[in-house]
Amino acid sequence: MAVMFKRISHASRTVAVAALLTFGVHALAQDLVQGHPDRYVVQEGDTLWSIAGKFLQRPWLWPEIWQANPQVANPHEIYPGDVISLAYGDRGTVATLRPGPRESVSPVNAIPLGEIEPFLKDLHVVGSFEQLPYVVALEEDRLRASSGNVAYVRGLQANPGERFTVYRPTVKYGFVERAGLCCDLHPASDLDNRGVERDDWRRTWSHALFPAKDSAVLGHELMRVNAGTVTRGAVAGMEASTLLLDDTGHEVRPGDRLMRVDPQPYDLVFTPHAPAVQQDYGRLQVMSVADGLTTAGPRSVVAISGGARQGIDNGTVFSIWRVGSNVADPIEHKFGHGDFTGFEKKVRLPDEYAGHVMVFRTFENVSYGLVMESIRPTQVGYELKHPDAPY
Repeated sequence: MAVMFKRISHASRTVAVAALLTFGVHALAQDLVQGHPDRYVVQEGDTLWSIAGKFLQRPWLWPEIWQANPQVANPHEIYPGDVISLAYGDRGTVATLRPGPRESVSPVNAIPLGEIEPFLKDLHVVGSFEQLPYVVALEEDRLRASSGNVAYVRGLQANPGERFTVYRPTVKYGFVERAGLCCDLHPASDLDNRGVERDDWRRTWSHALFPAKDSAVLGHELMRVNAGTVTRGAVAGMEASTLLLDDTGHEVRPGDRLMRVDPQPYDLVFTPHAPAVQQDYGRLQVMSVADGLTTAGPRSVVAISGGARQGIDNGTVFSIWRVGSNVADPIEHKFGHGDFTGFEKKVRLPDEYAGHVMVFRTFENVSYGLVMESIRPTQVGYELKHPDAPY
C-alpha cells in the first residue's frame, strides 16, 4: 500500500517537532476528545486548525497529530481525501495510509488564506514614514490618478525600470502606560492624506482623564493603493521623478508614499503555536479591527499591540479576554452611587474569555491576527494572553 508522503529521518523529524512545539510536548492520548475515530479523511474546506479542533481540546496543537503520523513528511501538504491516523496511545498505530487524489485540489493550510489575503498584500507597518519618497503632484495637475497615469515623486533615488509600491499612511498606533491603573492604553489615531493625525475629541478626553506614565509610538499603518514603474529620474534640473502607475487598485493622490516592491512580502504557510515569550499583563491588546469597526468575530482581522520585538512571529496564538470591570460593591457602598466611588474602593471582576486569535503578519511592534473562533464578540481594548490561560 502506498504511503501518504515520503518518510523523513528520525533526526530531522525530532528537530522539526521541537521547533513547532516550543511550548512542550503534551500527552497525545489525553488531548484527544473521547470517542474519536481511528482515522479521519480530510475534507474539502478543512484547515489544520479545524481538523485539530474536532479531535483535540486545543486546536492550535494540531502539530501533535502530525507528530503521531510519521508518514506525513510535510504537514502543509495534506490534501482532501488523505487519511490521518488518530489511533495512537493505547489504541495502536497505523504506519501506512493511502493518499487522496492530487488533481485539481489545493493542500490544507492552517487557516483559510482567502480570509487574510487582502491584508497580507495591502497593509504594512513602519516605525516612521516621513523619510519615504512621496507623490508631490500628478500629471496635468490632477487631484487623483490611476492606472495609466503619471505621478511625480520627490525624494526618490531610483533608475528607470525599477518598480515601487504606493502606500498611504492611515493609522498611527501608540502605547500609553497609565500610572496607578490596571491597564495600559493602545490608541489608534486616524491619519489624513499627509499622514497627520486628525482631530478626535475622544482621544483628547481619554488622554486628559488618564495621565500617562510613559508613552511611545508602536508604528504607522500604511495601506497599499497602487504600484508603478519609474520611467525617468530627477534629471535636467527637475526635482521630481516620474512614476507610471500600472495597478488597478486605489487612486493615487499627492502625499502618498513609496516603497520598493517586495516580491514575497508575507508567508504563505502558517504553523499555529503558543507565544515564545510571556508578556506582562496589559502589554498586548487588540488595538483596532479591520474596516474601521470596533467589534470583531470569527474570521475578522485585528491589529495587536506587539510584534517581533515582543517575540511574536507568524502563527503565534493568543486567547482574547474582555478586561474585568471595576464596580462599586452595592453592600459596602449602599449609600453611594457607583460613579462616585473611588477607583481604589471598587471591586475588580475577573476577565472574561472571548476567543482565540492567530497572528499572520508581524512587524516590529505591531502584528495582524485572524480571530479563529470566539464565544463572544471581540472589541478594541481586549487583552491577549497565552492560549491556555485559565483566567
